[in-house]
Amino acid sequence: MKAYRQQRNNLTLHSITFVVQHAAMISVCVIQNSFAFLIAWEMIALTSFLVIIFEHEHIATIKAGINYLIQAHFSILFLMIGFIWVASKTGSYDFEAITSYSASIPVSASFMLFMFFFIGFAIKAGFVPFHTWLPYAHPAAPSHVSGIMSGVIIKIGIFGILRMLLLVKTDFTSVGYLILIVSLISGLYGVMLAIIQHNLKKLLAYHSIENIGIIGIGIGIGCIGTGTGNQVLAALGFAGALLHTLNHALFKSLLFYTAGNVYQATHTMDIEKLGGLIKRMPQTAVLFLIAAIAISGIPPFNGFVSEFIIYTGLYNWLSDASLLSLLAAIFSTMGLALIGGLAMMCFTKAFGVVFLGTARCELPSSCKEVPFLQLFPMYILAVFIVLIGLFPVSFISLLSQPVSLFIGTGSLMFNASQLNALNAIQPVSWASWILILLVISIFLVRRFVMSRHKISTGPTWGCGYVASTPKIQYTASSFVRTYSKLFAPFLLIGKHEEEIHGIIPSEGKYHTHPYDEVEKWLIDSPLKLNKSFMGRFLFLNNGKLQFYILYGVLFILAVLSIPLIYQNIYSFIGFLKQL
Repeated sequence: MKAYRQQRNNLTLHSITFVVQHAAMISVCVIQNSFAFLIAWEMIALTSFLVIIFEHEHIATIKAGINYLIQAHFSILFLMIGFIWVASKTGSYDFEAITSYSASIPVSASFMLFMFFFIGFAIKAGFVPFHTWLPYAHPAAPSHVSGIMSGVIIKIGIFGILRMLLLVKTDFTSVGYLILIVSLISGLYGVMLAIIQHNLKKLLAYHSIENIGIIGIGIGIGCIGTGTGNQVLAALGFAGALLHTLNHALFKSLLFYTAGNVYQATHTMDIEKLGGLIKRMPQTAVLFLIAAIAISGIPPFNGFVSEFIIYTGLYNWLSDASLLSLLAAIFSTMGLALIGGLAMMCFTKAFGVVFLGTARCELPSSCKEVPFLQLFPMYILAVFIVLIGLFPVSFISLLSQPVSLFIGTGSLMFNASQLNALNAIQPVSWASWILILLVISIFLVRRFVMSRHKISTGPTWGCGYVASTPKIQYTASSFVRTYSKLFAPFLLIGKHEEEIHGIIPSEGKYHTHPYDEVEKWLIDSPLKLNKSFMGRFLFLNNGKLQFYILYGVLFILAVLSIPLIYQNIYSFIGFLKQL
């Protein structure tokens, strides 16, 4: 935030709000009373709104903040319904009352109770179709806030769902299938929209939706394992979900922080205008690449480990499944594989266009690597990303206690059948070490051989073009053009182009504007209908004082007549009963 010290007078408020936000998140994780929980939840919503609108002079930032605040309160509304439902029946706001009450009511009622809590927490987590606040809030917020929001705040929603799974006694098999379906849709839809984005931070925001989907897949199969009595499936599902929650916090924070470095150096997040930054910001480029490999689920980094555990759970499910569950396991495995492949494609585009090649527009003269003190926290994140990838068993063992809460066994790691399933990760760890040693060996041999030869540099072959120009490079849009055409029925991409005229045209322009189709139907269409309906009553706002006085008199008369009308209706019903 050093760059803003001379530009803003609200930096103190921002810093205080940031600390209060952190305290509120910790409070949510330790509170055992639903009334106090809602207060802490509201504190998260309000403080997040304030840190999002840091650059409040931009209209888009204010809109993104208000959008987040409104949807955050929809989350609170559903949580309030669930907590008030329990409190009205038990007279207690303690979390223990949720367990006792849900165990005493029919399964259908407990399932409905869980659904209120699930929707409330799913809005915060960013599951589709409750995700529409997320692609606006992340790009609008400063990069350190984006890292916290994506890495931690949306995980508070995951924490809430897991907490309710421990408290609400219901049909876990049905809950598992519900979460699994929603998560598969979230993962696929998030990564599909991420690929076509032009704004780097918005691209990362949609990948948060994708990774929430991956976490949800783990939770879903964990619930199914709990409901069907398959402890191995439950252990692998919840272990993969919990580890991916940590992993995503690490690599997504690193991605947003490196994106912040790029923004401070270039003053733009438009991928189409960037390029060649690896020459000016080599350390930022390497850190971004590490996080990109991790989020794509490629070994030897941490993202692969958690996804491998979820894959192991799905394969375990295949060996002991009925027809319905077999189809669910097959489609879940295919969906998770497709998510990983599309994520790899997206980050190939992002890293290649932003950091490789040459700049597509003139970069500021001040564009250079950020100071080491700004890079140091990012190196810490990168170290943990590598350590989890190289020593997965050590980190998986830390999941023993939390996973045992869901499967009801004393220890995850010392149960024989579960140990065999999880130890499948050990050979993968050895393969990762061999890969790293092989790469280092090749690099050292190459360096030794090249040291004996004179190295000369020359121009890169330009494929027959005499004058090299950045315009012959792939843009972000052209790189994914085949994908955009293939998945056109599922994507909403607006196009604007200027036709080329003349034998020797001077220029041509072509712009694409990706948009969220779920947002169009779920948010925009209802708002348009509401605006159209309310517009029919504009004649009431005519600016004449006598009409406003008349409205007041009519309102008072209506209020006074309600008891009389109610009394007459009640008397009439009593008369009918006597007949």
